[in-house]
Amino acid sequence: MLAPKQNLPADQRKLLKLYSGLSQGERENLLAFAEFLSQREEGEVATQQIAEPKPIPGPEEESVIAAIKRLSETYHMLDRSTLFHETSSLMTSHVMQGREAVDVIDELEALFQTKYQQLTETGD
Repeated sequence: MLAPKQNLPADQRKLLKLYSGLSQGERENLLAFAEFLSQREEGEVATQQIAEPKPIPGPEEESVIAAIKRLSETYHMLDRSTLFHETSSLMTSHVMQGREAVDVIDELEALFQTKYQQLTETGD
């Protein structure tokens, strides 16, 4: 049963309309990306003790969204806001410009590793 129609802002109505047109797999990808975006403000890092990355191997066939989620877990100590612009740009290049997932994932892995190295060298 559907909930009574709510008076939602236009952007939320648009998002719901787009969401309803997606396949189950695409919905899961969208939710995973939304979770990543919502966590970008989290992640206060203690400069005295920076955690080591916890290696999580990627599957042979991995989507860009799954890679972002995996790398976010691997590099859990990184501040998501420092990755947001570049990660979003890479995601957009895949979705909107048709860049191959494997190439984007390689760049994402390099990005996360670079940000981790910067964190360990500078402490912020």
